[in-house]
Amino acid sequence: MKVLLVGGGSREHAIGERLVKEGASLSFISSNLNPGLLKLSKDSGGEYFKGSPTDPEEVLEAARKLKPELVVIGPEEPQFRGVADKLREAGFLVFGASSKASEIEKSKVFARSLMKKYNIPGNLEFWFFESWREALEFLERAGNVAIKPARQAGGKGVKVIADMQAYLSEEKKQIKAIHAKRILEEVMAKYTDIKEKLLVEERVEGVEYTVQAFTDGERVIPLPAVQDNPHLFEYDIGPETGGMGTVQGPGKLLPFLTEEEYNFAVKILEQVVRAIAKETGEKYIGAISAQMMLTTKGPVLIEFYSRLGDPEAVNVMNVVEGNVLEIMYSAAQGELKGELRARDVASTVKCIAPMGYPERRDLAKGHEVVVEECEGAKIYYGAVDVKNGKMISTGSRAIEVYAEAEDVVKAAEKANACARRVKFVNWKSVWRPDIGSEWYINRRKEMAEFVRTIASMR
Repeated sequence: MKVLLVGGGSREHAIGERLVKEGASLSFISSNLNPGLLKLSKDSGGEYFKGSPTDPEEVLEAARKLKPELVVIGPEEPQFRGVADKLREAGFLVFGASSKASEIEKSKVFARSLMKKYNIPGNLEFWFFESWREALEFLERAGNVAIKPARQAGGKGVKVIADMQAYLSEEKKQIKAIHAKRILEEVMAKYTDIKEKLLVEERVEGVEYTVQAFTDGERVIPLPAVQDNPHLFEYDIGPETGGMGTVQGPGKLLPFLTEEEYNFAVKILEQVVRAIAKETGEKYIGAISAQMMLTTKGPVLIEFYSRLGDPEAVNVMNVVEGNVLEIMYSAAQGELKGELRARDVASTVKCIAPMGYPERRDLAKGHEVVVEECEGAKIYYGAVDVKNGKMISTGSRAIEVYAEAEDVVKAAEKANACARRVKFVNWKSVWRPDIGSEWYINRRKEMAEFVRTIASMR
């Protein structure tokens, strides 16, 4: 089957690898030349189309040249900008959300409002604003809140504020005001495709987990739970990123997650898919993900993704059994068929970025990446390009290392051994050896038990 994959990151590398394994002839369109995807396309008789994956016309031009039987969209921005819509109008089968359906990720206000309107469980109290001054009056009175960009902005701009000590209240008010203004000036200023600018939510703390799924707008096939780790540095500190690494398993759960908590997230996904169809008049076709948190209120929804997560996709593409290509193709036809189940293994992913990421991406660009040979792990290429035969960083997470074992700790040890063999020439790397460690697992188990105990008393 001829498949055109839209996107050129580690997520797309993992998806492409799985589709080729299942018999696809893989072609891809991206602005960067991903060496992993290039090899897959050559080995399977496909092509590389250099172009913008977010430009509907450029993607359509590639599709018309290739005439694929299926187009798979990896990242969120092509969905937001109507790539799937353009392709479907031209008669192509597409696995990827339409621009209307992908509002579930693009607009956090849309997502929260939809959950409220259709009584979908796991929602939080929320308020939204179109301007800084409009938000300022509210923030001066607000207590424990999370301040976020109202649009999906690649993990940028989230700030949690806790008014825990009265004598700090004035300072906390200033922090809120400064951060709200920063979101508008530094994060939201470049986006003109959304009315609401700031989202304020009640503050919650706990243990995060993500459940992803494939859907044709009616049936949902859930994937194993994964935990992503957004903070840049070890021990969950530092600025938030698109994700510095993940843990999964063994099986469909996590060491700190119950079957009931997993099923709660699946229920949310099933309900939100139906709600999107009612609200937009369009069936949701593609991947959808629920980022959850175990809290003292029970499990709550933090945000939705209108695609597989990155790096979460790397875990699930490696551990699920079943025919992913058949599932994507049948979903694109509107009749989802097949089953997936998780192998009884655990896995970890370590993301490696050049120093400067995420706040000084200009400094993180232009560095040669060298990956030494390593056993017991797999390499996925992300924010890199190939120039004059050398692999060069483009400013974000360059390499993702995947490893699996009978438990998370052993998988993490394998991934760490390989991650140490990834270098940037004359430049430092940033990655997290702690993800998946015994300390990491125990800390999350303790936190999960603590919030469950409090929730049971409510």
